[in-house]
Amino acid sequence: MQVNGSYSIRLGILRSWWRDPLDYRWLVRTFEAHGALGMMKSIVVLVSLSLAVIMGLNLYSSSGPGGRARALAVFTTAMMIVGTALWRFWPWPNERYSLARMATVDVLITCGCLADSNRLFGTLSLMILVAPGGYIAMFHGPRILVLHAGWSLLSVLLLAALMMRDHGSDVAEAASAVLTTAAVTVMLIPALQFCYWVLRIDALTDPLTGLLNRRGLDYYSSAWFRPHTCGPIGLITVDLDRFKNLNDTFGHSAGDQALVRVATCLRASAPSGTVVARSGGEEFVILTRLAEAGAVAGAERMRQAIESDCGPVTASVGVAVTDSGPAGPSLQDLIRRSDAAMYRAKRMGGNMVVVET
Repeated sequence: MQVNGSYSIRLGILRSWWRDPLDYRWLVRTFEAHGALGMMKSIVVLVSLSLAVIMGLNLYSSSGPGGRARALAVFTTAMMIVGTALWRFWPWPNERYSLARMATVDVLITCGCLADSNRLFGTLSLMILVAPGGYIAMFHGPRILVLHAGWSLLSVLLLAALMMRDHGSDVAEAASAVLTTAAVTVMLIPALQFCYWVLRIDALTDPLTGLLNRRGLDYYSSAWFRPHTCGPIGLITVDLDRFKNLNDTFGHSAGDQALVRVATCLRASAPSGTVVARSGGEEFVILTRLAEAGAVAGAERMRQAIESDCGPVTASVGVAVTDSGPAGPSLQDLIRRSDAAMYRAKRMGGNMVVVET
């Protein structure tokens, strides 16, 4: 039973990693907000230039291409130089253009390795696919990374088959080249991306309740306010009544236990498809796609659940809804409006739901 439980936990973690939406626009904005986007762009330019230089040097090496394959190698080198220039002189690309660039780089690297006259050298040279793989791991998430890993594996197997055809049936040599290259291009980057995902999720999660923190709310809600996203967006602010008295009377450990119980109630009673976060202190925020009537009903269910299961604290709840999608208020506007409604509930005695008007 314990083994099966551990397996289920590992499977659940992998499923969460696979399903986690990596928000490209949020990542780019975060780099830019910290003044790091220029540094990241310089790194990408240097890596892209290095790949172009490697392909150029291969043209003049003893293992380089000859005959018709040389024209292919010249083309791939020229395209890598063009790509370097685009990274250097154009603004940071949007998500689709970024994906197109990485797909092009993958194809160019494979074509360049196919052009090498020495198949063993060409197969091992595929390890430079780790460069676009690292970029994809950071900016595009596990699903795109798996596609990149599949392309890398296909390229390795193709080069290994050509190596056996050209150099005889040396299975050991081919297997060694496949395992060496696959270990770097197929296995290493997904493992690093998984570690990066764990650290990112930890940074976006409140350690006490396991809910999202304020940064996590910003991250997971950014997709709700993208252009061309329509439909209602409701925000519910929950602030606990008499929480300070609980801390002063029974100590902070009792307050922590109350916060954990409230988080459990919110998870269980929040409408489906919502984002639930602890925004700070004894305040919680729930983002939902329900219209006003549904959001108010959901807020009332959460208030009742806290009253019945999390005593002695109760909750003052504020609700703000927009029906205009991303063209209307931003997340910060909705938070401000729902906070105002929540404070009205507190002034009226607490343990009630008030809708922002």
